[in-house]
Amino acid sequence: MRNTDVVVCDPKPLRFWQRFYLVEVLKGLGVTLRHFLGNLFGRKYTVTVEWPEVKREYSDRLRGRHVLLTREDGSPRCVACYMCETACPADCIHIEAEEDPTSTVEWEKRPKVFNIDLLRCVFCGLCVDACPKEAIIMTRHHEMAFTGREEAVATIDTLLQKGPIDRIDLGYRPYYGRESRPITLPIPVRVEPAPKAPRPDLAATP
Repeated sequence: MRNTDVVVCDPKPLRFWQRFYLVEVLKGLGVTLRHFLGNLFGRKYTVTVEWPEVKREYSDRLRGRHVLLTREDGSPRCVACYMCETACPADCIHIEAEEDPTSTVEWEKRPKVFNIDLLRCVFCGLCVDACPKEAIIMTRHHEMAFTGREEAVATIDTLLQKGPIDRIDLGYRPYYGRESRPITLPIPVRVEPAPKAPRPDLAATP
């Protein structure tokens, strides 16, 4: 058992006017009134984005809705290895595998059923990290509304990639590459300096 010193913190005694609490209440109302008038005329203290008319920019690593990438022939890159389902901490991914009849490799699998319950998903990105084929990524689309639980279950038909990948609002994925869109506020972008060219005298020396 450790012998530690006990620090006793006694509260400061209240002053005479603080005992009535009236002055403190008036000070709090003064702060509220100052912010109200500042936002009413000059919008001095406003930090709220007027959504949906105004939408803020998000990071390229935002974890939004999921997308199952496809190969050039349109078939899913997923091989139904259950790695994402195993790594999911919310247990919101359900996969059923079947044999791929078009594959040239014996016992090649593909997903017959691939469902993600978006109401249970915590959008942690562990499914993206666990996928060995880089078949699942996350987009920056995060505005979701459902009228029932059935609509919140994303099936393989809605998860499969639609169109070229450059048309997808890419979010969290295995490789980010260079910044594709500038973000000013409230998320700053750190611009990396360009590599310096080697000096001619140093490059000529053996």
